[in-house]
Amino acid sequence: MSRAAITEQSAGLFQLSGVLDFLSGPLLRKQGGQLIAASQAASCVIDCAAVDKSSSVGLSLLLAFMRDAQVAGKSLVVRSMPADMREIASVSGLLDVLPLEP
Repeated sequence: MSRAAITEQSAGLFQLSGVLDFLSGPLLRKQGGQLIAASQAASCVIDCAAVDKSSSVGLSLLLAFMRDAQVAGKSLVVRSMPADMREIASVSGLLDVLPLEP
């Protein structure tokens, strides 16, 4: 399995990668919140193209990052959500809640 990470690729562009599950979730939650708060960008993009696999933890992370951005007064969109995450979001009714990039 690949190691999970969240990194700021450029101002406001965050890449979420690896396997998002109950093992990786707590650290990603902490790191992502810190990165969003510290970013100088007024808007944030969470790019999920490098996510290898995700449980519902991945969606929980995205919702938490939305709250972090809101608290910091920043907008946030989610880009390139993988099929497994999209399926879970669809079943749970989160496709209408998550700010997905068209």
